[in-house]
Amino acid sequence: QVQLVQSGGGLVEAGDSLSLSCGASGRFSDYTIGWFRQTPGNKHVFLGAINWRGDNTNYAAFVRDRIAISRDNTKNAAWMQMNTLKPEDTAVYYCAAAWDAKAKQDHEYIYWSQGTQVTVSS
Repeated sequence: QVQLVQSGGGLVEAGDSLSLSCGASGRFSDYTIGWFRQTPGNKHVFLGAINWRGDNTNYAAFVRDRIAISRDNTKNAAWMQMNTLKPEDTAVYYCAAAWDAKAKQDHEYIYWSQGTQVTVSS
């Protein structure tokens, strides 16, 4: 079992960068860590994931040129950075844990953070 606590986010300006942290308790290093976002009335959208060792990442095509995900198992933490933010990036962002290194669907993720609101002003 693992518990995920997210930090970062808030109000940012278009063109800025976003950095989110995902801290964990429990067997963090056993899991793939994925990042999602969600807007009201819509499903979770997969942004990317990093495998348990931290040596393989998988990014969604629509953000691949703007995103970087990393982790440090010695610190039980993962991070997501997104550059050149746009107003359409406004959403609640989540980190989540899955067994499968190739997991991209929200139902494949077992544990979820509380989520943080990111609002991008134009």
